[in-house]
Amino acid sequence: MGVRSRRPEVGLRSNAGEARTDLITSRENRWLKIFRAALRGTGPATDEPLAVEGPKLIEEAVRSDLEAEALLVSESGERELARILRAAGESDAGIVRERVLRTTDKLFASVAGTETPQGMAALFRPREWTFDDLLRGRATRAGAYRGDTPLVVVMAGVQDPGNVGTIVRSAEAFGATGVVASRGTADPWSPKALRASAGSALRMPVLRGIAIPVLLAQLKVAGLSILAATSRTSDVRVVEWSAPVAILIGSEGAGLPAEVLRTADATVAIPMSEEVESLNAGVAASLLLYEAAKQRSNAVRE
Repeated sequence: MGVRSRRPEVGLRSNAGEARTDLITSRENRWLKIFRAALRGTGPATDEPLAVEGPKLIEEAVRSDLEAEALLVSESGERELARILRAAGESDAGIVRERVLRTTDKLFASVAGTETPQGMAALFRPREWTFDDLLRGRATRAGAYRGDTPLVVVMAGVQDPGNVGTIVRSAEAFGATGVVASRGTADPWSPKALRASAGSALRMPVLRGIAIPVLLAQLKVAGLSILAATSRTSDVRVVEWSAPVAILIGSEGAGLPAEVLRTADATVAIPMSEEVESLNAGVAASLLLYEAAKQRSNAVRE
């Protein structure tokens, strides 16, 4: 019950055939409940799908070859469907036709996680990244690796999803090889963080929920220098960013835990006016990553 037939539409095809044309009309529909929980949640647990809202982010996920579990389209989102299905047809994973679901604008708004829904959402199977992926970065479409010197960004207790997404976006923009959201950090795959990352969290190697002591031990064994970002200007120093480095960014209020500061090989701060106590985590990480990218680029030219 709750599904009525619609006239088939021409030209909307995934790599698995014609898109499904039934219309979901019940708020209690099983798929709507799954989308509601995912789009309004704080990130997927193990074996749960990653929720993406809006055609631009969905296209990013499809072009990143993430496997789609379902695509939900409302009446107002129909105009973007052909573009998404074309992208799916060019990807390795594609979208299975039985999982292209349609509903009304009113019911879509009841499951959406944004104030102004764009009429399209999707559930994807998250990519399983490993610690080694953090060190070498993601592979190209041809399956090769760029061979960049490891630059890993570790978020320790960063609780604002907007800051988490900003850090992941800057990490990709400035050439980091991977990102870690340690235990106590907002999930970079939560809907809010995904939007703030503008799709970077769909492409970057990301590890979630790791205990800081375990991670620090792994980084040291891998030969990375561990740099702890602080707000104390007395900690300003010259950093050799062209070496294998992990930069740790603490919470917006408390900064990094004391045990992290003791374990780190060095601390680093951003010079700024004495009248400003600190920068938010997203801005601070972006400035440090920019400096890392500048030094690494100069080292390559030399």
